[in-house]
Amino acid sequence: MAHAANNPLLGKYNTPFETPPFDKIKLEHYEPAFTEGINELEKEVEKITSNPAPATFENTIVALERSGKLLDRVASAFFNILNTEATDDMMELSQLLSPRLSESSNNIFLNEKLFERVKKVYDERETLNLSVEDARLLEKTYQSFQVRGADLQPADKEKYRQLSTDLSMATLTFNQNALRDKNRFELWITDEKDLAGLPESQREAAAALAKAKEKEGWLFNLSAPSYVPFMRYADSRELREKMYREYMSVGNKGDEFDNKEIIKKIVNIRLEIANLMGNENYAQYTLQRTMAKKPENVYNLLNQLLDAYKPVAINEYNQVQGFAMGKENSNITVMPWDWNYYSEQLKDLRFDVNDEMTRPYFELENVKKGIFGLATELYGITFKPNKKIPVYNPEVDAYEVYDEDGKFLSVLYTDFHPRDTKQSGAWMSSFKSQYIDEKGKDSRPHIIIVMNFTRPTDSKPSLLTFDEVNTFLHEFGHALHGMLAKGKYASLSGTSVYRDFVELPSQIMENWLTEKEFLDRIAVHYETGEPIPQELVQKLIDASNFNTGYACCRQLSFGLLDMAWHTLTTPFDDDMVGFEKAAWAQAMTVPEVPEAFMSSNFSHIFAGGYAAGYYGYKWAEVLDADAFAAFKEAGIFNKDVAKSFREHILSKGGTEDPEELYRRFRGKDATIDALLIRNGIKKADKE
Repeated sequence: MAHAANNPLLGKYNTPFETPPFDKIKLEHYEPAFTEGINELEKEVEKITSNPAPATFENTIVALERSGKLLDRVASAFFNILNTEATDDMMELSQLLSPRLSESSNNIFLNEKLFERVKKVYDERETLNLSVEDARLLEKTYQSFQVRGADLQPADKEKYRQLSTDLSMATLTFNQNALRDKNRFELWITDEKDLAGLPESQREAAAALAKAKEKEGWLFNLSAPSYVPFMRYADSRELREKMYREYMSVGNKGDEFDNKEIIKKIVNIRLEIANLMGNENYAQYTLQRTMAKKPENVYNLLNQLLDAYKPVAINEYNQVQGFAMGKENSNITVMPWDWNYYSEQLKDLRFDVNDEMTRPYFELENVKKGIFGLATELYGITFKPNKKIPVYNPEVDAYEVYDEDGKFLSVLYTDFHPRDTKQSGAWMSSFKSQYIDEKGKDSRPHIIIVMNFTRPTDSKPSLLTFDEVNTFLHEFGHALHGMLAKGKYASLSGTSVYRDFVELPSQIMENWLTEKEFLDRIAVHYETGEPIPQELVQKLIDASNFNTGYACCRQLSFGLLDMAWHTLTTPFDDDMVGFEKAAWAQAMTVPEVPEAFMSSNFSHIFAGGYAAGYYGYKWAEVLDADAFAAFKEAGIFNKDVAKSFREHILSKGGTEDPEELYRRFRGKDATIDALLIRNGIKKADKE
């Protein structure tokens, strides 16, 4: 057994703000630290269950909430690093640890003595005179036991134990297969003619990628900064098709990284768990703990949006199709690998704006300064870099974050660029959540935001696309939710909210990007220092709703696919590709490719916690459009509105019902009207 003296994960961290000592942590430290954490948690649970005193809120619910600190600390370090530095050794270790962690979790939630105590406190809840936050913790704790099988008969408990272990292994394998398969593909170009259409910045990035791999020529891969611009600008239709087919076959090649059988296993285990808990399907089982409450309400929203946006999307496709036919002087059918290419050209023609025109004004360091500055303007918080905080990769920066009264708020880590060992996409997470400790001290959080942005090259700094700036704002919104948390309990703190509420703080931040006052502040030419020209700002604003129908229907298609997989009522053993096509058919506008299959790389729902929850992006978009309308009415930098949003949404986490929190901020329930108006689908009512 490793001891604190020789394992940096154990014992007190002698680092600024007790952040993880990444400069000292080695691979071999994780397994013994997990073992120690699990053992410590078991002792803490045993102490609760063997307490001779009658169960109370303090000695059972709060004691349980405060247990497992060491395990949480080790697990948050390990799994955050696994997502950003997924070496073969780390992946192998995760496969070893996953069943142990499932077993440890099951040992708590299937512990009859412990559940008896929890249930006793829950049954007495009406007489306990609890605060709203305490009552919320009690409710969440009791529900956590219920949904993890505490009410089941002994035989069914054992069945659940096995199913949950199998599920955690399957989701882990899904993610690792997708990463490994994605990393295998490289498009190596040696003939400069094949680069036709690609801007200089993309050629330079591809040359740098080739050089890093010790190859001549230009290299493209399936990471967003490489794939997205290639599909948008490359003139070679043949190569665009090749890239698209590769992207849509990740995890679907019939080899050791194929995810089809894993998907089948995941959805069938989820169905079995739902049935075990008395539900018809997995969506019904999981939606009970969301704002939507049940599948019917999810479909109601998706169908409302589909009715509003599908006609717009069809019209947009027809316009792009007509443009392509005119440009090529042929009866070309715009296929998925053509959509971004011709759309971008039509947008450029119509609005005279594209990524290459705006990219020089979105230099990463300056954008970061602008986004941090927005948080200062709205919430009074400031950011101070600290090189003494250990980081897990030299590319990562760490900041101390302070409130306007000078009080320490949080540590924030930023990790911006793709690596072979890093999962694709962008996300926010935490190494430590906020909570009030046993002595009444406010223990502040350690937050991380991770992106996959365009890298700097030998001649240029990292220059972002408009979409990348949007992604930064989105993840930074999640970070604010974590950093501004102000609750008693870690399990209710920050982003520990309903899945369909969690995207409100992130998506509302995106609204500032199409506001002139904000663009004027963040967009400065990286060479000349000149502010972005006003006509370019106006073009960006004018183009903000270009193809908004298509974009909405694309998101709705993912939501429909997710719901289809998780409203199955019988075990799945069918044609998976056909199932996918049927699931999202009503939201499709661009012709389908028969063999293309997205599910095998749909990590959000098969490995990322969004199972029966992908609709949450659209659910929260309705909220964010309505919430931002409050800023628009009072001024987008209005401190009173910002203070109210911080007080009622950002600081509260999951301490109260989100519907009540939203009403308190906005004074009313949200409808889809603000979203339709923002997207130009509906005209605003005149006063």
